[in-house]
Order: sequence, then structure tokens, then C-alpha cells
Amino acid sequence: MSDNSILEARRQAEICNACRYCEGYCSVFPAMFAERSFSDSSIIQLANLCHNCRGCYYACQYTPPHEFAINLPAALDEVRYDSWKKFSWPQGFANMFDRSGMIMVVVLACSLAFLFWLVNTFIPEEGEGFYAHMSHGLMVMIFLPSFLLPLIATGVSINRYWRYIGGKKMTLTELWQASLEAITLRNLKGGHGDGCNFEDEDRYTKTRSALHKITFWGFLMCFGSTTAGTILHYAFGLEAPYSWYSLPKLLGVPGGVLLCLGTGGLAWLKTKADPNLGVARIWGSEMAFILLLFSVSATGLLLYAATGTALVEWFLPIHLGTVLTFFLVTPYSKMIHGFYRMAALVKNQTRSG
Repeated sequence: MSDNSILEARRQAEICNACRYCEGYCSVFPAMFAERSFSDSSIIQLANLCHNCRGCYYACQYTPPHEFAINLPAALDEVRYDSWKKFSWPQGFANMFDRSGMIMVVVLACSLAFLFWLVNTFIPEEGEGFYAHMSHGLMVMIFLPSFLLPLIATGVSINRYWRYIGGKKMTLTELWQASLEAITLRNLKGGHGDGCNFEDEDRYTKTRSALHKITFWGFLMCFGSTTAGTILHYAFGLEAPYSWYSLPKLLGVPGGVLLCLGTGGLAWLKTKADPNLGVARIWGSEMAFILLLFSVSATGLLLYAATGTALVEWFLPIHLGTVLTFFLVTPYSKMIHGFYRMAALVKNQTRSG
């Protein structure tokens, strides 16, 4: 954790605490104004509560060129990314992704796709659908540890964060209220409820909030599709491929479309946002994650469209390579922000409760 980023965020928080103009803007400010002094842990908690909507920046009278030089979104953004690296496990992977996220994603996805293509070419299988190209047992052998190990790494990271900020035992009510805030993206509505200022300076828009929701529900539907397929396979002995009216397809196809639309839109917004109100040095790694998630959904839809044709032989390795890359980089990419933000919202509920 950079001492300079903590010190700068603390300086700005103390000025904001004296001004209090932005009291109703989001969850950051009531939590900030409840403090009389700011420890390192309280600054990190405020940073992970921040959704970087940037409304406070355009409302503030002390932004540059004022001598106070308040840029709270950028200051908290710096602390937030430093905190993800501080609590990550193993930490070296987070530092590597921070420096070369785009290169890592491209190289890893291409390499894994090539390996899956080699398996598909030189170890032919017999079966229907995808299993004609790669056995179910081989897929499980590859993807099960690739899912569980990043899940463990994420759990270790969040536990470190929770202990550092002084997280305590939560009630079901507090967890429910935090979940509602996360699902509805209440903190992206801005101080007047008209949206945030992420992509269009002082003009409020709800575009970012809408795209986040589309991405979230698309991801959730795709996850539900995979879960439904797993249950059908192991509990009922019904193996893929599934018909278009089956639950895996009814969830997976629209979920993939939503995920494509949401991530594509977020990537577009990122090109319009002011880089001075965030951490410019990690722009590439953030964009790499968004495009990776877009690739996962897009290749999945292409694979579904190619079912029954010779194109499956080419699309399957590409799709599996992007999916496996997504799993492997989750604890060190922008995907981790959802877990930290949820923990921060729960901690905030335990404070206010």
C-alpha cells in the first residue's frame, strides 16, 4: 500500500469533512462524516465504498486550480487499487496484472486456446455436440481446479480486507440491505438521483448504471445456465447438447447477449471518461478485463450459433481459452471489485446499524 496515496486521500477527506457540501451524494460521505480522524483502514474502507461516479468532483468548489486541489474520485481510486494489491493472494500476480494486464490477457487467452485446439486435434473424442471434440471428463479435470483455486485466492483476499477494516459479525438484515445497494447500484444515482458524471463531465446520465445492471444480470444468467447444465448432467443424467427450450439455453443465450451489450457499452464509456479522475496507469488492465468478459460472451454465442457445423472445431478452443483466462485472472483483475465493494457495503451497514 502506497503511503503517499493514503496520505493524499486522508488530506482530501479531512477537507471534505470540514466542508460537508456533498453529504447526500453517496454512501462515502455519511461514512466519512461519521469520523473525526481517519486511520489507514478507514481510508481504505471509504475507497472501496466509492463507485467513482465523479458527481462530487463536479459539485466541489475546491477542485483545481483551487489551492486545495480536491480530486476525491482520483484519490480514492488510487487507494482502492492499492488495497486490492495489498490484500491479494498471491500478491505477485496482482502486481503483474497491474503492470501488464492487457498483455497477460491476450497471451494467456491465445495460449490456452491453442492448447485446447491441440487437444481437440490430436486427442479425438466420440460423442455429441461439444463432447465430439473434447470429453466431459477432460473439461472437468481442467476447469474444476481453474475455478476453485481463484475462488480460494479471492476468499483469502476478502478475508484479509475484512479483518483489516475491523469487520465484525453481520446480521441477515445488514447483509440484505447491503445486497440491495449492490444490486440496485444506489450509489451510482448521484446526489440528485439523476445518475452519475462518469462519461460526460458535469452532465448527469444513467448510462453507466444501466450498463452495469445489464452486465450484472447477463453474467448472472450465464452463471445460472452453467449451474443448470451441471445439475441436469449430474442429478438427472441429462447430458449436453441441450435443446433450445431447455433451462441452460433459455438462460445462457439471452444472458450472453446481455453480457455482450453491457461490457461493450462499458468499454465504450471508458474511452469517453476523463482519465484524470481515476488511476490512468491501470487503464489498460481495466479495459483488458472488460474486453475479456465481452470475448467470453461473444465466443459463447458464436459457438452456439455454430452448433452442428465444422466451425465448432475452431470456436470451441477459442471460447474455452477465454473462459479459462477469465477464471484465472479474476482475483487480480477488475472482477475483484465486486467482492470488495460488497464487503465495504456490508461493513457500512454494520456501522450505520
